[in-house]
Amino acid sequence: MTLQTMNSASYPLNLCHLKKSTLIINRLYILFHCIAILILIFFRISSILTLFHSKNQPLIPHLLIFISELTLSFIWFLNQAFYWRPVTRTVFPERLPEDDQLPPIDIFICTADPRAEPPLGVMNTVISAMALNYPAGKLTVYLSDDGGCPVTLEAMREALKFAKSWVPFCKKYGVETICPEAYFTSEEDVDEAMVDSREFGADKHRIKVMVDESIHDQRKMPLLVYVSREKRPSHPHHFKAGALNALLRVSSLISNSPYILGLDCDMYCNNKNSAREAMCFHLDPNLASTLAFVQFPQTFHNISKHDIYESQLRCFFKTLWFGMDGIKGPCLSGTGYYLKREALYKLPLPQEDINLIEVKQCFGSSNEFIRSLYKKYNAKVLDCEKDLFDESLQETKHLASCEYENDTKWGNEVGFRYFSVTEDVYTSIHMHCKHWISVYHMPSRPAFLGSCTTNLNDALIQSTRWSAGLMEVGLSRFSPIIYGPTRMPILQSFCYAWLALFPTAFISLWILATIPFLSLLSHIIIYPKVTDPFFLVFLYVFVLSNLQHMREIHSIGASLQTWKYEQRVWMIKGITSHLYGSAHAIMEKLGVKEANFLPTNKVVNEDEVKLHQMGIYNFQTSSIFLVPLCSLVTLNLLAFVVGIIQIVFHGEYVDAIFIQTFLTFYIALMGYPVLEGMMLRKDKGRIATKVSCYSLIFSVFILFLGKFLVAY
Repeated sequence: MTLQTMNSASYPLNLCHLKKSTLIINRLYILFHCIAILILIFFRISSILTLFHSKNQPLIPHLLIFISELTLSFIWFLNQAFYWRPVTRTVFPERLPEDDQLPPIDIFICTADPRAEPPLGVMNTVISAMALNYPAGKLTVYLSDDGGCPVTLEAMREALKFAKSWVPFCKKYGVETICPEAYFTSEEDVDEAMVDSREFGADKHRIKVMVDESIHDQRKMPLLVYVSREKRPSHPHHFKAGALNALLRVSSLISNSPYILGLDCDMYCNNKNSAREAMCFHLDPNLASTLAFVQFPQTFHNISKHDIYESQLRCFFKTLWFGMDGIKGPCLSGTGYYLKREALYKLPLPQEDINLIEVKQCFGSSNEFIRSLYKKYNAKVLDCEKDLFDESLQETKHLASCEYENDTKWGNEVGFRYFSVTEDVYTSIHMHCKHWISVYHMPSRPAFLGSCTTNLNDALIQSTRWSAGLMEVGLSRFSPIIYGPTRMPILQSFCYAWLALFPTAFISLWILATIPFLSLLSHIIIYPKVTDPFFLVFLYVFVLSNLQHMREIHSIGASLQTWKYEQRVWMIKGITSHLYGSAHAIMEKLGVKEANFLPTNKVVNEDEVKLHQMGIYNFQTSSIFLVPLCSLVTLNLLAFVVGIIQIVFHGEYVDAIFIQTFLTFYIALMGYPVLEGMMLRKDKGRIATKVSCYSLIFSVFILFLGKFLVAY
């Protein structure tokens, strides 16, 4: 089934394809799974009521297991909104208007710490953005350096020098890989038969040594603007959202382009046509008036074939976002989006009888910025050698000052939203609540390529930060489960609610990682016997959910190993980062702790990369992550051995303890790399002996506490 979005009666700029077969499978799965869950809830309630009256077994283990099952069921139910109506999209950039009719684009790139985000990587991102296949005079690149580092500033000067040769080179020879580092470290796909091979080789050599002048022509170059906003300890700077809002204001005086491309500093442009493909949606007359942004997937150039840390985020960018696109569009995803500037403003703005005081209370005191709100864009970008050094430069400094936002609505009703370190999710919730829509587009050639985490420490820190930010949204008055249903489609509010609340799965995972093995050690039966009809329902839920997971993975051409890695990472993150992130959000809500933001480390460590490529876990991370992980895996292995002994010497128990024994085996199996890191490995990435000792102490504590939990 194909839905057309028309530019004209005969030539649409884009097509939307409904994935009908996937839709049918998903809806059948949802139906049967819902029935099975209702049966399990009935079983639990009836079992608990029976125990309450008979009192022949402790009640607390059954109640805790019921809580874990209800929590997982609720999260699963919200998650199914993503699967209700998946779609894909096709674009026809060759049908766009002529170059002189294309709208200008501002490109926002943010960096914060040169130690974690090497300037060389930032340079490659900036240069690749300047080399996009788009009219050069209609591109303006802004770099926000929140670290205010002289090294980064000097790197931008060098990047501009190189871009003056690189951009014409790319356009002259139709270079597809427009990131210099990627181009010179891979086989370029340019058709050398279409160019003079001797000339091309000479130009390529000169570019490589950065001394090429022969091909430099007088074509207009994209403007590059370096911005380092004022920051003071006494003023909140609101992390990345604050940096983006500073760029939003500064750019309004320089170029004021109607569209913005947002990029992380390590996410270089890989598809030179991404801007044109995004314009196929933004310029579509049936979408343009309500379309807030076009989101491209996050893809990574350093993904291992094993991907043991699930760094590619397959679940989000290859499954869930297609489903969200079928409702009213995906969530803003931090990078790789083409955003309409006016979607960030509090619109509509009054056109007549303007109350200047009211407008300034919203947008701040700058008259120049307020004027920019009433014009679409600066048709003629300021000449950097003339105008930027007069009063306009002083005004941009004022707009980037730390006090400009005082007593305004920036971050609350205007611009990127504050309050959460996951500013992208929080901002897109507000845009969708105002009836904007979004689009998800995955071209055959990845639009952008970034650097993913290659060690457990960075993966867990990143996950903790995201969990904290999402839970901040979930616990706020703007929680999608409460705030969303009356302001956006119910299915879309369910999608956002899942995003905000999925870290709460740590509750279920901790219960399932402790109560079954504690009950097994105490001879308490908490699951139906194998001969009980309800056993088949438990079996059905477990098998069918995993088969659905495997089907998703197979549909994108991945191997079944991906299923194993994703299951393992889900458990690891649920036990550690989701717990700590949720605790951080709760403490912040209570005023005990302030939000903090650490950029993910982008520095390449050869030893870490080698382990990552080999599919071996690097356990060089904090004890706060490893101790609970080691303890739970070890205790479940111990319980599994006890369960096997009981089955061997008391065969009649196999009927009663099969599920509990299987659960301990499953957890120990998924945690095998942890056991290997504790007992078998001798390399640098192993688990330190002192961590194993700490986990032994923590295991004793769990057993001691569990003895009281399962006694009542």
